Amino acid sequence: QVQLVESGGGLVQAGGSLRLSCVASGSSFSINGWYRQAPGKQRELVARIFNGGSTNYADSVKGRFTISRDNAKNTVYLQMNSLKPEDTAVYYCNARGTYTREDYWGQGTQVTVSS
Repeated sequence: QVQLVESGGGLVQAGGSLRLSCVASGSSFSINGWYRQAPGKQRELVARIFNGGSTNYADSVKGRFTISRDNAKNTVYLQMNSLKPEDTAVYYCNARGTYTREDYWGQGTQVTVSS
């Protein structure tokens, strides 16, 4: 069983920064990245990190967000700078089973950006 625990969310003013963390435990999985879901909207991809270390980002966060990984700690981070009110959402960490291809999700962490 894979468990993902996110932390680091909170309330911040526009222009501020937050760093989210996702600590993973279990076996035979890889962490894919971060998604977010705003009220009344579908969950959307924010940032992905691949096994080789390459990354990609949603157009809306390019240049402001950075995803990184510490393999020794089984942790993935999302550094969010220049936050905007439209970044307000619950942010989720996603992983996938290596053999089962099952998707795993954390409980989410709320990010609220005030204008």
